[in-house]
Amino acid sequence: MANIARFDPFNELTRLDPFGDFDNLFKGFVMRPVFQGATPAPQMKLDVTEDDKAYTIKAEIPGVKKEDIHISVDGNLVSISAEVKKETEKKEGKKVVHSERYFGQVSRSFTLAKEVEQATSSAKYTDGVLEAVLPKKQGTEAKQISVS
Repeated sequence: MANIARFDPFNELTRLDPFGDFDNLFKGFVMRPVFQGATPAPQMKLDVTEDDKAYTIKAEIPGVKKEDIHISVDGNLVSISAEVKKETEKKEGKKVVHSERYFGQVSRSFTLAKEVEQATSSAKYTDGVLEAVLPKKQGTEAKQISVS
């Protein structure tokens, strides 16, 4: 099993540092959150399964209306995007104590091993989970070409 090492972009600079404390100046800079308490941007989690006839994609996109979800297929390239709108408001009586809004877009693109038949593809969105069934296009097998 391979060992995974964290990339340190300032590693070369620390060798040239005559004072020996330069590495502590930027240590953890990338890892610290810039905005403490800010709501992180939503992410789209995907599961892609395959059988002999089709690909099935399940994407978790909670809190999105189905009208705001877009799926595009170009050969074997699949792109899923959704517009996320989230608003929270805390009130005490008639006075607003805290209010937050997030508007943005999440998207994922990936390629499949075979091309997709767009005419018979289908998708449904239920309880925050998008399920798309993408049938494989017939006759798109990879062919070996002999070199002469």
